[in-house]
Amino acid sequence: MDWKIVFSDIDGTVLNSKHELLASTIEAVQKLALKNIPFVLVSARMPKAMKLILDEMNVKMPMISYGGALVLDEQNQILYDDKINKLDTKAIIDEIELLWPDDVVINYYSDDNWFVKDEDNKAVKREENITNVKACQADFKELINKDILPNKILCMTKANISSKIEAVLQEKFPQLNIVRSSDILIEIMNKDVSKANGIEVLLHHLNMTPAQAIAFGDNYNDLDMLDFIGLGVAMGNAPDDVKKIAFAVTEDNNRDGIYKFLRKIKLID
Repeated sequence: MDWKIVFSDIDGTVLNSKHELLASTIEAVQKLALKNIPFVLVSARMPKAMKLILDEMNVKMPMISYGGALVLDEQNQILYDDKINKLDTKAIIDEIELLWPDDVVINYYSDDNWFVKDEDNKAVKREENITNVKACQADFKELINKDILPNKILCMTKANISSKIEAVLQEKFPQLNIVRSSDILIEIMNKDVSKANGIEVLLHHLNMTPAQAIAFGDNYNDLDMLDFIGLGVAMGNAPDDVKKIAFAVTEDNNRDGIYKFLRKIKLID
């Protein structure tokens, strides 16, 4: 197959368990760039955090941010921008604060801005250390009133209650896409937002087809992406449910999984 483009999740895929880029992954991406094959990051992260990774790779590529809610081309021009409406934003924040006032830290992402109620919160500081991006303290009601609406709301919580929170919110807000991206993180976007839809937007812009694409992922929020494109590859650290839907499984994110697979299919030397 004449592969034209490679998509990849970030956490647990492009980054190792220490949230670092492997030298082998950087080498693979640069070799793809020499062949004019874009390596596109597809993540729940904000663009600012994704750009830092691209800078470390020393490449300039399109980005699919917020799980597909914001798609940017190579020049950072917006190709697609999907935000949660004012009514749903207010309703779900009120619900979370009512049911889990001490167990959930709400993060409010709009365009390339990250807003929190308490910038000194330990969970916020942990996320800042992981992403190397600084949160801004703000009042969510004021943001809503000013029509600064979110592409994504992120709930940071505890592993022992995250599945319950996910289930409750999914039942109460069927119009939204609510999915865990890890044991302690729950992503909330519009119902039509998905990594697959974001990829479809970019492929159309680039005049490419899903059949010409490869994608790497490691978690449940990657399922639609791995199923949508021509060659979906699960990382070795992915749950079994993700591995089952993937076309292939490579080594884990600590053992050069991306580099080894791209060499295996002879896309890079």
